[in-house]
Amino acid sequence: MQPKKKLRLASLLSILCALSLFIAACGGASTPSTQKNPAAAPADKQILHIPLEGGDFDSLDPALTSGGLGDPYNIIFNGLVTTQDDGSIIDQLAASHSVSSDGLTYTFTLRPNLKFSDGTPLTASDVAYSINRTLLPATQSDVRVYLSLLKDFDKVTSGTIPTLIGDSLIVKDDKTISIVLSKPAAYFLGALSYSTSFVVEKKLIDKYGNTWTDHLEEGGGCGPFKVKSYSHTTGLVLVPNPYYFGFQPKLTEIQYIIAADRDSNYKAFQVGQFDLAPVPPSQDEVAATKPGYQVVPALASRFIGLNYLSKPLDNIKIRQAFALAINKDLIINHIIGKFVTPSNHIVPKGIPGYNPNLTGPAGVRGTTGDQAKAKQLLQQGLQEAGYSSLSQLPSISITYSIDYKAGADTISAIANEWKQVLGISVKLIGVHGTDLIKQEADTVGHSGPLQMWYGNWGADYPDPQDWLTLFFGKGTDHNTFNYGQNNSSDAAQQQAVQAEMAQADGESDNATRIKLYNDAEQKIVNDVGWITTYQSSYVYSVNPKLQNWRINSLGALATEDWANIYLAQ
Repeated sequence: MQPKKKLRLASLLSILCALSLFIAACGGASTPSTQKNPAAAPADKQILHIPLEGGDFDSLDPALTSGGLGDPYNIIFNGLVTTQDDGSIIDQLAASHSVSSDGLTYTFTLRPNLKFSDGTPLTASDVAYSINRTLLPATQSDVRVYLSLLKDFDKVTSGTIPTLIGDSLIVKDDKTISIVLSKPAAYFLGALSYSTSFVVEKKLIDKYGNTWTDHLEEGGGCGPFKVKSYSHTTGLVLVPNPYYFGFQPKLTEIQYIIAADRDSNYKAFQVGQFDLAPVPPSQDEVAATKPGYQVVPALASRFIGLNYLSKPLDNIKIRQAFALAINKDLIINHIIGKFVTPSNHIVPKGIPGYNPNLTGPAGVRGTTGDQAKAKQLLQQGLQEAGYSSLSQLPSISITYSIDYKAGADTISAIANEWKQVLGISVKLIGVHGTDLIKQEADTVGHSGPLQMWYGNWGADYPDPQDWLTLFFGKGTDHNTFNYGQNNSSDAAQQQAVQAEMAQADGESDNATRIKLYNDAEQKIVNDVGWITTYQSSYVYSVNPKLQNWRINSLGALATEDWANIYLAQ
């Protein structure tokens, strides 16, 4: 969104897709139309214009993108299952599925007569090829973690074995595929709904190799829309896919237009260049008085990541000092506004397993911090780490995306608090969101390039695993913080927490599972695995003529929602 999603951390917001536009934004509840089901505009007017904030997509390849929860990925491509607006998982390309009694084998039966957007039949072999391709070392997928439950995942990703087809991906016939897991997991279908399992057309990839997404006008997908054209400098144009198994869209064209920053995009929306745009906090009061204003509570958060392999952040007390020096209420309410909620939580409110009794680091309640305790912890941490004074501290930097002005303003204010409370000057480094995501990936297992950074994340599916094990589990690609795998004196305790999360992932009793996650989250917060600043809402304005367009709390539109989206006269 967000490390490697969305990394939804956008992609989700600042991951350069419509989904990424809203994840980092602050909030949403839609203004109702005064006319119910207004008449549609003529077909030549059914063209939707969407800004791509900050530049091109990170990738249109569903195996590579960090924004794969929502559009355009889930309308160009489809998978075996998909996520609904309420977070439930339903069959999509699959007509049905069954689960073995031991919870390890999922068998899917495909819908009849499935086709790619060029008319080529789609079979179970295409499903197996697509999932396996995501995992191959040659694909270099940073988001393959969504498929880590597959048996022998580690063997194929390391190159120890050449393929999972015939191993944990078993094609029984053209309409039937079985997927074998390494362990039972309550969240498997949720993870399977992510874009890493979307079905892609092998012959297009065989023809064009790594540049295949530049040729999607020739086929490649199986969703309700297909690519008409794609340019890395101007954007993406979609039109209805005549071979789609389900609905035919009312929109005749969707234009994703490469655009500037959020403030500029909102100004462009106001003069009719776009049909929707996230609302900058500075424009919220005015936007709220106009038709098309929408606010949606979000399963999404902003956070400061800290690298355990970077000194002096390997000391827990120094990390706690940085966390408790921040008065989140003062900063967030002043800069972002009323639609976000300052928070200490990793698992946001609205996710099953949200813990209302969670405290901040060192048992501090509330989100105003504790500046006196922060100073005390800093002195203790300096002594433990062998620094006789602040002047001996290594230089410390925090990196943020310049594509979201309010985020940059937030980090500037927090850095000022660190200077005022702790006496530590932190260097601010601004980069584009795509560059930040790449640096997050490069930080796994290393002391750099990042020390601290301002990230965001939105849920892929409503489960604590998507916030805890995904980010802090042993060996996960999203553990950019190097939690548990570091040289700090607390590493062994962190590894025990990782084992606790792994136990929760496979626990069949929900009450026990939630208890394990709650305990793990509190320990990670105490260790300052990351510093949550606030839980988001999605705030944006839409063209009053645009009907039935509304993202859900996951920061996306379900694929089926696009059946009813149109522009009124």
